[in-house]
Amino acid sequence: MSDLRERARELDAADPLAAVRADFVLDDPGDGVYLDGNSLGALPANVPGRLDDVVRREWGQLRIRSWSESGWWTAPERIGDRIAPLVGAAPGQIVVGDSTSVNVFKALVGAVRLAGEGRDEILVDAATFPTDGYIAASAARLTGCTVRAVAPGEVPGALTSRTAAVLLNHVDYRTGRLHDLPSLTAAVRAAGAVSVWDLCHSAGALPVGLDAHGVDLAVGCTYKFLNGGPGSPAYLYVRGAHQAAFDSPLPGWNSHAEPFGMRAEYEAADGAVRGRVGTPDILSMLALEAALEVWSRPDVSIAAVRAKSLALTDFFLECVEAYVPAGRVEAVTPVAHAERGSQVALRCADAGAVMERLVAAGVVGDYRAPDVLRFGFTPLYLGFAEVERAARVLAETAG
Repeated sequence: MSDLRERARELDAADPLAAVRADFVLDDPGDGVYLDGNSLGALPANVPGRLDDVVRREWGQLRIRSWSESGWWTAPERIGDRIAPLVGAAPGQIVVGDSTSVNVFKALVGAVRLAGEGRDEILVDAATFPTDGYIAASAARLTGCTVRAVAPGEVPGALTSRTAAVLLNHVDYRTGRLHDLPSLTAAVRAAGAVSVWDLCHSAGALPVGLDAHGVDLAVGCTYKFLNGGPGSPAYLYVRGAHQAAFDSPLPGWNSHAEPFGMRAEYEAADGAVRGRVGTPDILSMLALEAALEVWSRPDVSIAAVRAKSLALTDFFLECVEAYVPAGRVEAVTPVAHAERGSQVALRCADAGAVMERLVAAGVVGDYRAPDVLRFGFTPLYLGFAEVERAARVLAETAG
């Protein structure tokens, strides 16, 4: 134990992102370890002041003038452009607003419409987050398609001339497995289908490369590794080449070419604005914008975050192996870096009870039925000493 504690101290001392922790509101490391940033990111320290100004001045004093004078109207595209470099996208392709579920629906129906006639099947990640599956089934009913669940690795062999769209998760929410976005996207494109990627567990944690790898459409949430706050708005990526043909199933006045013309006929606006629907949630949206300011620091980059993420998860797995009795838990997150997101999932027969004891002891992760302990690693505010402590407490509570 002493050797691993000393290693943790050395790693923290050499950590180029260590100073970023001060930008977040967190417990003292000795009081608790927060390993649930893959469900809800910690509060950025600048957000309360920004929201106070939004509420008191922009809303309280300027009132409706803030739609223009405070930039409220253009916030969905402006904030989308701030997210764009974090997922490898050029400006003008991401719009922020609505929930992940709503954006999955827009993207999937839009993908089927882009695919064109003669394609009537949607492939869905067999291990997807349940809501994505529900949305896919609804989109299929709406578009006259059928849905087929396929493991991501089997997608290339499952594609046919009937495949319209393929909905995949970049990182599996339960196991933390990172799927091969470049090769899977290439296979979908070669088959003439349209790719839709769910980036909820990868954006802000690792490189994505939407433009570089030819992704057609993508969606993601902002309350995990982007720390936008509970229920913060999601985003929709529409590749530039598809924007003129993208036909959203949820046309709204915000996506109209002339939103204040109040015309009875719908005419879609140009660009990513087509992904908008109704009036955006300004309070949550501007909290997210403030949260994203941390990515403007010169010491913060996706490359640095990914490097630290892999180091943290490697170290946690090493500590678990050293501290936890053999056979008590089983790692289900891949060891290979190319196959690992920014979380570690451990299988444990009594996982629910173990997680309750861990939380009571100050180590906050989460439980996924039936037997998974899930720990998220947010490199912007997590240190190696906390990781070592978490593994030690896990050994004590698991017995």
